[in-house]
Amino acid sequence: MNQLFGTLPDGTEVHRCTLERAGVRVRVLSYGGIVQSVEVPDREGRTAGVVLGFDSLDGYLDCPAPYFGALVGRYANRIGGARFTLDGRTYVLAANNPPNSLHGGEHGFDKRVWAVEEIEHGVRLSRVSPDGEEGFPGRLEVSAAYTLDADGTLRIAYEAVTDAATVVNLTNHSYWNLAGAAAGTGGAAGHELSLAAGRYTPVDADLIPTGEEAAVDGTRFDFRAARKVGTGYDHNLVLDKGVTGVAEPVAELYDPSSGRVLTVATTEPGVQVYTGDHLPAPFVAGDGVALETQHYPDSPNRPSFPSVRLGAGQTYRSETAYGFATR
Repeated sequence: MNQLFGTLPDGTEVHRCTLERAGVRVRVLSYGGIVQSVEVPDREGRTAGVVLGFDSLDGYLDCPAPYFGALVGRYANRIGGARFTLDGRTYVLAANNPPNSLHGGEHGFDKRVWAVEEIEHGVRLSRVSPDGEEGFPGRLEVSAAYTLDADGTLRIAYEAVTDAATVVNLTNHSYWNLAGAAAGTGGAAGHELSLAAGRYTPVDADLIPTGEEAAVDGTRFDFRAARKVGTGYDHNLVLDKGVTGVAEPVAELYDPSSGRVLTVATTEPGVQVYTGDHLPAPFVAGDGVALETQHYPDSPNRPSFPSVRLGAGQTYRSETAYGFATR
């Protein structure tokens, strides 16, 4: 179902698409590719929304910085110094997270209106990012397909093609609160997280990786056995599996109070765990946990990290699946 959700100041219409299957209801906006809501039952069969968001378009326009539920790109996460060199040429980006570039710049994919196409059990959003948009090279044709599997798994499949060498790193920025997405409770901090990640990327004071991949042993980044998330995280965990051609299971988030379980499978090599420590009022730290499946921060400036280069005529593909259960 596709319905009008609101209108931007310039008169552009924003639509909301509703997907429903196997007791799961997902609402996706054409603005920013935003996952506005995900509704799933708890262990008693009571349904509630489990991602942070707003009931109106104005909420997203007035509060863009946390990227609630958004599709972020052209480059998710940070690029150090807001610049990178590709094939001998240096590209300068917007330093919207001084001194770095964050989530695609001042007007990244999260602030664009996408074309909507209905597909089987879902919708496909698409747009063309012109050469030079936010400082990135190459004309990029990009799409994201949001579908529900027969068991209610939400699957997001990204594709992109460029006419000139560029860098691409896309993700979804939903904040999960499996107890129910009420603001001001900090409830997600009590969730239990497990991650198949034996290493992480240490960062400097500006949250840019030092280039090292350090073992999680004996550190607060060790989620190989499930434990409470707490707060104080905005870090990339290096997944043991690396880059894969199909989405493989990497994470589980569990809320003991409701019994809801979120499982995450991805093709990506990393997960940025962000506990929402800097969310604006009425939200507080721990109201939601973002599990951003992606390549590592600052990869364009780190040759030792998995490559984010996309050459002319090549196709970028990435997929993440979010499964729901109770126990």
